[in-house]
Amino acid sequence: MEAKAIARHIRVTPMKARRVVNLVRGKQANEALAILKFAPQAASEPVFKVVQSAIANARSLADRDGVSFDESDLIISEMFVDEGPTMKRFQPRAQGRAFQIKKRTSHITVVVATPEKEEAR
Repeated sequence: MEAKAIARHIRVTPMKARRVVNLVRGKQANEALAILKFAPQAASEPVFKVVQSAIANARSLADRDGVSFDESDLIISEMFVDEGPTMKRFQPRAQGRAFQIKKRTSHITVVVATPEKEEAR
């Protein structure tokens, strides 16, 4: 079984989010949640929520299909961060100039799967 969750337009830079994602890629879902809960980076909170959502989606799919579901069997098979749209803001500077500020956003994608589904890939 494979389940997916995507969070779009998250207000954290993709580079900072990738640092957090690299910590938990390939680990068991419960272990990943524990790591993200205590990670000091600010980007770990939205990543934590996306992993939780992927687990909930897996539970929902298992209920729909009538398959037995054990949360401890899930592993994070895919996890990546794409760059979202950049918000452009201007800050006033000396002598009437303007300085552009780029507020970057991210799209975080998490795919959780059971080990037999992972072996088939």
